[in-house]
Amino acid sequence: MELWQYILLAMVGVVGGVLNVLAGGGSLIMMPTLILLGVNGSVANGTSRIAVVAQNLTAIFAFRKKGFSDFKLSLSLAACAIPGGVIGALAGTKLDGVWFNRILAAIMICVMVLMATEKKTPTPAVEEAGSTPRRTAVAHLLMVGVGFYGGFIQAGVGFLLMPILHRVLRLDLVRTNMHKVFIVAGYMIPALVVYAAAGKTLWAVGLVLAIGTSIGGYVGSHLAGKKGDPFIR
Repeated sequence: MELWQYILLAMVGVVGGVLNVLAGGGSLIMMPTLILLGVNGSVANGTSRIAVVAQNLTAIFAFRKKGFSDFKLSLSLAACAIPGGVIGALAGTKLDGVWFNRILAAIMICVMVLMATEKKTPTPAVEEAGSTPRRTAVAHLLMVGVGFYGGFIQAGVGFLLMPILHRVLRLDLVRTNMHKVFIVAGYMIPALVVYAAAGKTLWAVGLVLAIGTSIGGYVGSHLAGKKGDPFIR
């Protein structure tokens, strides 16, 4: 790649990092950009994970610095997502470039349709996390499926995680994002190992993208902690 392409990737990473931490969908910008710059779709799927790991580790640190952390719940949710993440990653490495592009395009269309047709629903009353054993059990079970999707293709996983954390566990949106970045980092690290072992990562490209997502992750977590639920919504 040329210098301007690396600069573009870093800038796209900043935007993607902010979006991923506040809600989701940052990978729906980053992966198409990689593909447009000539990276094979399957390799873009693996390479973007370098940036996602860096972004979420930075966001975890930033949330904790602002006093937002609950590692016990984060760890248990992430532990449930890891097996699904590894299996999803193994499946993702089998995708060739054409099929990955088709699946990514279908996901982007679905996300756009859902966002355009979404009806506003009342915000659920916020409860203490874990106060309802049934809700907690359901959320942990759903994490297995979230991990598989994230390991397989990742794009838009935030739109799956946020309803689980916000509407099933009844967490406010700041704590929803606090747990979300920890869960994604938890299953993404072993998933990245799978993609790297399969030769599906471009480390120089991924590290440049990671510089941007780390900045975006820090900014996004700062905005979430400072502005709160209304801003995130």
